[in-house]
Amino acid sequence: MNETPLQVLIVDDEPLARSRLATLLADCRDPQAVAAAEAGDAPAAMACLTQQRFDVALLDIHMPGASGVQLARALRERPEPPLVIFVTAHPEHALEAFEIEALDYLTKPVRLERLQAALQKAQRLRDLQRRAEPGECREWLLIHERGGTRRVPLDEVLYFKAELKYITVRTASATYLLDGSLSQLEEKYPQRFLRIHRNALVAPAALRALVRHRDPDEGDGWAVRLAGVSEVLMVSRRQMGSVREALGGPASSA
Repeated sequence: MNETPLQVLIVDDEPLARSRLATLLADCRDPQAVAAAEAGDAPAAMACLTQQRFDVALLDIHMPGASGVQLARALRERPEPPLVIFVTAHPEHALEAFEIEALDYLTKPVRLERLQAALQKAQRLRDLQRRAEPGECREWLLIHERGGTRRVPLDEVLYFKAELKYITVRTASATYLLDGSLSQLEEKYPQRFLRIHRNALVAPAALRALVRHRDPDEGDGWAVRLAGVSEVLMVSRRQMGSVREALGGPASSA
């Protein structure tokens, strides 16, 4: 059982709906969760967030004024935003909800088992974040896309690769585009990323092997394999020594 309950913000314009969710939260045992605050609309929810930190926000979608989806987008702009779980009678908004990285999407009437499953996801993510933050603030990349802003934890980035006018940002689960230059990133995070090529920086901890590889543009050479992704990245001759040192051993063969 969890040491500390999840702190949950309930946002719904219907008092009965808020009451039912609060009752379900009180019945949760794994994980434990408490209805730390309630709000009937987006402004009230934002006011709650200025007074307290929440692990999870249970958001209705159709509310007077700003919708739950609009509120979720606003939450993403805040430092340490709560994880969002939509609770709604309108299943047709599920795709839009997941496009803005909602953790889950529950339809009314909500069953206790379904709510607990969603909160278990939240608990796992909260535990991961706490392990990644041993007494210090986690660093994030801010990536602007589709008119919004996405926060990507820097410690999840496997590599940066310069391509045309943008930089590809690769994590084990997703790919993003970032404005800027590799030189700026290299200067900003000198201890976090290793230059392996004029067009690539990698996280040293993600390095797994140095292998022979034939690139369509550069021909025969060496490349690195990284944990969590299938693609390989070419290594320039100039950077071979640094890559071997980061791997801690001799180059391996394909």
